Amino acid sequence: MLWLLDLDGVIWLGDQSIPGSADAVTRLRQQGHTVAFVTNNSFSTVHDYVDKLARCGVPADAGDLLTSAMAAAGLLQPGDTALIAGGPGIVEALSARRVAIVDRAPASAVVVGWHTSFDYQGLTRAFRAVHGGARLIGTNDDATYPTPEGLLPGGGSILAAVAFAGGVTPTVAGKPYRPMADLARDRFGPLLADAVFVGDRPDTDGRMAAELGVRFGLVLTGVTPEASPLDPPPAFVAPDLAALVGQLLA
Repeated sequence: MLWLLDLDGVIWLGDQSIPGSADAVTRLRQQGHTVAFVTNNSFSTVHDYVDKLARCGVPADAGDLLTSAMAAAGLLQPGDTALIAGGPGIVEALSARRVAIVDRAPASAVVVGWHTSFDYQGLTRAFRAVHGGARLIGTNDDATYPTPEGLLPGGGSILAAVAFAGGVTPTVAGKPYRPMADLARDRFGPLLADAVFVGDRPDTDGRMAAELGVRFGLVLTGVTPEASPLDPPPAFVAPDLAALVGQLLA
């Protein structure tokens, strides 16, 4: 069976591994399951994500990982130009797509993702490019981002500022939208016939599972509190990944 796991809120919170997550992945692999990781966080490079997984006790390689930066890059063509309001993961994905990166208008597109250095100058650069006709692409529209200290504004909050200033509706690449779904279909193909998508938020992970036609497992280690309404309703709910794996493998 294929297990598609979110990272933030499932494997880790910030720089802290969620207890039991590494052992849960090990248990799945030992029983012959395929484990891959699908994240809406476009900030880090693939190498950085692989290194962070290793530090959390989860060996992985680049082929195990899908990011919203990759999905966003697929919306552009080689030779396009892009202004980035985001992190090095977007730079990496666009460079691999042979998209030229510019630091001011004009541009074919503005690509926005979560980053902590967003400021008025960054908003102004993005606004001017969008106002000049650039297509606005968000790696995700998540309102919040989970950390050990609590929630922070997510990439969708930054995207909303650019979209509002520019007076445009953005195209969103990450979960639960079609570009990310298409990326997963291209990568995993027939394995999706028997798969579960594990995440911490129904509005992205649950809807992504529905888009892929797979079961959704909700864990309560991220943004979703236990008593909150669940839409779409998950097939499985557990306190954390270890408990969910134990539930499904029992």
